[in-house]
Amino acid sequence: MPAQTTAELIDAHLITVQDFPSEGILFRDVTSVYANGEAFASVVDAFASHDWGTVDAVLGIEARGFGIAAAMAYARNVGMVSVRKAGKLPGELLSEDYALEYGTATLEVQPNVLPRGSRVVILDDLLATGGTLAAVVKLAERAGWIVAGIGVVIALDDLGGRAALAGHDILELSSYPAS
Repeated sequence: MPAQTTAELIDAHLITVQDFPSEGILFRDVTSVYANGEAFASVVDAFASHDWGTVDAVLGIEARGFGIAAAMAYARNVGMVSVRKAGKLPGELLSEDYALEYGTATLEVQPNVLPRGSRVVILDDLLATGGTLAAVVKLAERAGWIVAGIGVVIALDDLGGRAALAGHDILELSSYPAS
């Protein structure tokens, strides 16, 4: 039997939760994908081997983006920068407000952890409406970094998130309908 593709491994391990975090939301939870060694390794390998060009660091978005960003950074021998929810980082910060499909939030990054002109890849678990990732693109650009690409484990294709990220190289490993 041939080895499963990354998308097949994601499909086999992804858990879907109805009405979370609020009624009417169909939540795609990658926790079980990360918990399976073969699936997690396949996800990390797919991101690490993608042709992003020169990369100086990987930005991981709180919280599910941290694990894959750290693993890819290790695999590529580059740095990893955490993009956190408001109030979680010390020192000089850049902040960006954004809309979620079920509310609003703020993300922050420490702009002085990388030099201006650094090439970064942004990783997260999910692309839905694109609000979170677009906010991180803005943070990276305000910090003077160049976004080499964006990677997501899964995309909810019918929510239009790609449009919010027009002009960026986006690698999605698997896709699903929002409902």
